[in-house]
Order: sequence, then C-alpha cells, then structure tokens
Amino acid sequence: MTLDGVVSWPADVAERYREAGCWRGLPLGAWLWEWAGRWPDRVALVDGDRRLTYRDLAVKADLLAERLAGRGLGRGDTVLLQLPNRWEFLVVTLACFRLGTVPVMMLPPHREHELGSIGAHVQAKALVVPDVWRGFDHQELAHRVAAGLPDPAEVLVVGDSVWPESVDVRGLIAAEAESGDVAGRRARLDARAPAGSDVALFLLSGGTTGVPKVIGRTHDDYGYNIRCAARACGFGPDTVYLAVLPAGHNFPLANPGILGALYSGGRAVLLPSPRPEPVFAAIETERVTAVSAVPAVALRWAREAAAGDRDLSSLKHVHVGGSVLTPELAAGIGPALGCRLQQVYGMAEGLVCYTPLDAPDHVAHGTQGVPISPYDELLVVGPDGASVPPGEIGELLTRGPYTPRGYYGVPEQNLLSFTPEGWYRTGDLVRITPEGNVVVCGRVKDLINRAGEKISAGEIETLMQELPEVAEVAAIAVPDPEVGERVCAFVRLHPGRRLTLAGVSAALTARGLAAFKIPELLETVAEFPYTAVGKPDKKALRELLATRVP
Repeated sequence: MTLDGVVSWPADVAERYREAGCWRGLPLGAWLWEWAGRWPDRVALVDGDRRLTYRDLAVKADLLAERLAGRGLGRGDTVLLQLPNRWEFLVVTLACFRLGTVPVMMLPPHREHELGSIGAHVQAKALVVPDVWRGFDHQELAHRVAAGLPDPAEVLVVGDSVWPESVDVRGLIAAEAESGDVAGRRARLDARAPAGSDVALFLLSGGTTGVPKVIGRTHDDYGYNIRCAARACGFGPDTVYLAVLPAGHNFPLANPGILGALYSGGRAVLLPSPRPEPVFAAIETERVTAVSAVPAVALRWAREAAAGDRDLSSLKHVHVGGSVLTPELAAGIGPALGCRLQQVYGMAEGLVCYTPLDAPDHVAHGTQGVPISPYDELLVVGPDGASVPPGEIGELLTRGPYTPRGYYGVPEQNLLSFTPEGWYRTGDLVRITPEGNVVVCGRVKDLINRAGEKISAGEIETLMQELPEVAEVAAIAVPDPEVGERVCAFVRLHPGRRLTLAGVSAALTARGLAAFKIPELLETVAEFPYTAVGKPDKKALRELLATRVP
C-alpha cells in the first residue's frame, strides 16, 4: 500500500534539513538494535512486575514484526492501535516501526464513531485492542468496526480472553519462540526496512471539523523530535520516566516521554492511570526522575503530596502541558512535589516548546518556553495575516523539521490549516517575550480543551444534530478549575420535545462517542443569537451562560 494522502516537505526544504543533520535517513526501528547493542541487559521498560531489557524489546519486536508480515502486513499498511499503558503497546509500536507498518495512535476511550471513521480514512488493515479494559469490551467493538470498514481488517487482541476469530498478540510473541533465529530475523527485517522519509506513525489532532484529523509523522521528523525533546529535558542514562497519560498521546510517547527515555538509555515505567497513590508508589519504588501530566493531574498530585508520606526525593522534573497554568498555580507544583516544573507547549502537528531546565522562576512559571529546535520557525500574525509588532498577541504560525506540511488525505482542510508557504496555522493566540519565550494567551480555533484532550465542537454538534429532539445545537467551552474546560451544549428543541443531559449522554454513548467528549452541561434556548454571517454567536452564548451559572 502507498499512503497517497501524505503531504511531503518541498524537496529543497527536505534537503536543507538533511544537510543540517536534522534528518538522518534512518527508520525508528533501526534504533532498537542500536540500543540493544549498547545496553543489552539494562532494564528498558517496567510494567508492574514485568521488566524488559533493551535486548528483550529488540527480540520481541522483531519476532512480532516478522509474524505480522506473515499475516500480510507490510510497509505502508496501517493498523489502528488502541492499547492502554502496558508493555505490549510498546512492543507493537516498535514492531510496526521495524516492519514499516504504520500504527494509528487511537486512545482507549475512543469508540465506534472514531475507530470507524478513522479506520476507513486510513484504510486500516488491522485493529490492535485489549480484550476488556476497565469493564468495556474492546474486542467486541473492534470486530464490529472491522466488519463496517470498506476493506477486510483483522482484529488482534491483547488479553486473557481472545476469541477464536481474533489473533492473540501475546501468542505471536510467546517466550518459547524467542530462542529461534534472532540474528537471521534481524537481518531479514533490516533488508526490508522502511526509508527515513516514510510515514512512521499517524497521530490524531483535535480539530474544528468532525472527527480528529490524521497527522503523518515520518521516521526522520519524529526521530528528530525525540532527540530534541530528550535534550531539552536533560534525559540521559539515569533517567527513569513515568508514563501515566495514555501512551498513544504524542506528549507521553515522544516529547520526550517513553521513546525519549529509551533513546537516552534510561528506563520507562508504565502506569494505567494518573491516580496519586499508585503514581507516588511508583516514584518511590522505581526512583522515578521525570513524569508528564496535564495541569489538572499535576495540581491533584501537589495537593495529595502534602498529605502523604511517600518518598518522592528521586523526582527531578514534572513536565506539565496540554492546557495553560496560571503563574500562581504553576509556582506551587514544584515545591509540593519536591522537584522543578518544566512547562511544555506543543501539538501533534509538530512544534514543541519547553521552559529551559535552568529557567528562572518567572520564566518557568509564567511562560510555555522556547522551541526545542533551532530550526523551528515561529510567526505571530494578526487577523489580516500580517505579522504583529514584537511582544503583541496574535495567532501563532509555525513550520520546521518536525512540523508536517499537511494532514493526511484532506486537501480542502489543508488549504485552511496551512499557508502556501508551508506555515501551519496553530489556532493559538500567543505573544513572544523579548527573550524568545512563548506565552499562550488563548485560542482562535473552536476547540474545547478538557484536561489536555482537544475536543472538536463541530464533532459534538454534528452528532447532537442527529437527535430527534434537536433543531439546532452549539457546543462551547466552559472554564473549569480542575480540567481547564468542560463541554456545554446549547440546544434549540423542536416544538413539544424535551431533552435531558442524561438523554444526551446515553444517545452519544450509544453512537460510539468517547466519554470525555460528552457534554457535561446542557442549556436550552428558544432562539439562538447569530453572527453577521448567520452562524450561532458563541461569544453571546458564553455571555448568556455567565448570567445563568452562579
């Protein structure tokens, strides 16, 4: 299969990045045996009682890659990867990197709506899911989604209850098979390795139009992203990184995250949840040095740490991103956890900024940092598209060696999201300080940011419009001190109809929408206020809500 919908960098720009050493022409899978050669017996990954060395990872990933190839998967084929934070997630990801198969990083809360739409869009040939996770039957869902895709797709399952019609992932990487032809398998996979310019994985973007857009990240650009992020965060052989956010997110996966820890010779520890007690226990037991969180999670940790007696002294840095902290709240997190705070601002579309390791407090607490690469380009523009004066607020546009030039397979959307010169329109309002630090001030895009999860208002509106009670709907963000923003749905109902929040929740759950996207507030209006172009006036709706909510 060829991924015809991928937008490439212009040839002259790509050559410039290669000459600068940003892009090395190596697939990410080639890192596996490089790591195993340097640190074969060093523990690379911890998942509960399971500890895998660097050599274990290389052997298991190669074995799975070859067995996936035997099932017909190959270079350029896509698989929907929907696994929680467990060791199999990383082995499957690395096996795909070795084979040139492209994992699409779905999240455990995604349901039929997201899986079906994205699976059809990328022409997925397989789904990799848990059997049951947190009481939900992912295996049954995956078979239902696979049956609805335009082309046949296998269902691969991680768990103890694998159906006969599913493929047992653990069986494919059974320990008794690992003593086989390791060197021969490695040579065969090396011979068929993808190119550095091939797509390594697909990430998902929260967008303003329908389901999340798909972002193709190449081996070259993602590898550079990982290297730069690891350097910005001071990762090295002594790093112990704790992953508590869903590993399918760009932040805990590679900024610098799990892959950054492994690239640096450190250790990654996986937890399925950011609940304070298991997080503090893991920090104490594994001597964790770095962990990533969204603001709501970090603030909860800070509160709980004061009341507990866990030894968190190994922790050096907590990386906080996903939404913006006030300087006052940011200032309290580090002291409460006994470490330094590094704020991060970034996006699956590319650009990543971190506050420097040695940043003074006013920078660490009051800004979102500087780009991790000297080749990142930032442009701040006003509504007319012209650059604003230095220090003034405007929309951030960016381009660089790890910021792709377009979404996958949506040329019409790309005309809106990218300029002809290759700038990505972030939709974020920022100002840049004289020292070059980015300060995020708000958003242009119609997105709702709930605990770091970007929710498309348009997606919620499209699905709610299907409800028989609803004549018109508009979804807006409501500020919330814990999760940043919650979804509020304003509706105009058909005459004589009634609708409750519980009814909305039940209908959207049945429709297959992820739970974190379901509205948490419902407001009914007799008539909508409209803008000059006839769209619901969301600014007026926010003002109306302010008069209703005490």
